[in-house]
Amino acid sequence: MKRAPRSRQRHDLYAKYHDYDSEISDLLGECGAKLLIFYEEQQRWGVNRGRDMGVQMVGPLIIKFGTQEQKDYWLPRILSCEDIWCQGYSEPGAGSDLANLRTRAEIDGGDFVINGQKIWTTMAHDATHIFMLVRTDPDAPKKQQGISFLLAPMDQPGVDVRTITTLSGETEFCEVFFDNARTSRENLVGELNKGWTMAKALLSFERIFIGSPSLAQNALGQLESFARSRGVFDDPVFRDRFAQAALDVEDHAALYARFADQLKRGETLGADVSMLKIWVTECFQRITELMIEAAGPDGGSIGPLQVGNVSVDVLSSFYKARPTTIYGGSNEIQRNILSKAVLGLPG
Repeated sequence: MKRAPRSRQRHDLYAKYHDYDSEISDLLGECGAKLLIFYEEQQRWGVNRGRDMGVQMVGPLIIKFGTQEQKDYWLPRILSCEDIWCQGYSEPGAGSDLANLRTRAEIDGGDFVINGQKIWTTMAHDATHIFMLVRTDPDAPKKQQGISFLLAPMDQPGVDVRTITTLSGETEFCEVFFDNARTSRENLVGELNKGWTMAKALLSFERIFIGSPSLAQNALGQLESFARSRGVFDDPVFRDRFAQAALDVEDHAALYARFADQLKRGETLGADVSMLKIWVTECFQRITELMIEAAGPDGGSIGPLQVGNVSVDVLSSFYKARPTTIYGGSNEIQRNILSKAVLGLPG
């Protein structure tokens, strides 16, 4: 399995301009406040984020749970983008209820032998490695038990990657099939059968990144320019809905600043970080719905709509907003987490 040269070049540039000479712990530790700022600026200027699951997700996890040998080996390779990572969590029948996962890993000498399937694996066709949750004890009394966290190479016999074409025509997501694929026992992160603890920690890392307000801020700026150029702002009902969306974005930015300040102080984020993911993704969806409304009869057109100096791909933005309330843990699950872990309501 070969990676596209253009993607490799993108990762090389991504590494070059990340100032990776700074201390690893400063950049990656506790998700990295500097990295959050970098991502915000990327989104503010409309620059696509690099496929950075190494820096963004598995790096912080290795720092927190990995052995010293794992840190010494993997972290420099993550920071240089020598290794490009994808995440193997979701499976058919184990998405929102991730603990239902069935991909198995059995010990065979010095290796784990992996069999099963992952789905909605972002950019797996471009990755050199995968970090994944696997079931290592199928007889554990609870489904959250008997799960382990493994690192595995993608370029090996027994790993088959198939792309999934989305509504927007992109092939960002993949299915990954494992048929007696192997990885060294040294690539077990944390304790055997204790991977659920790391799964929850990793999802908290993901939600602070997904929850960045710049996603909605950028979309709101596009909406305002587009709506003004088409004269839609003359409608007081539309202006009222736009004002509500703008207030929601400002409120979310204030909440995000609170969590970012916690990171700056070195604090661990709690379950309430789920609020960020819920708020920004639903706000983003409302904004893209307003874009469709502002476009009028052109709202279903494929490709960018040009009005004067303003060009917006309205339909693509609408499509891209749809799955945001699902990935990273569906918003319904996030509300369950908040009700139990924050409000103390019965399950």
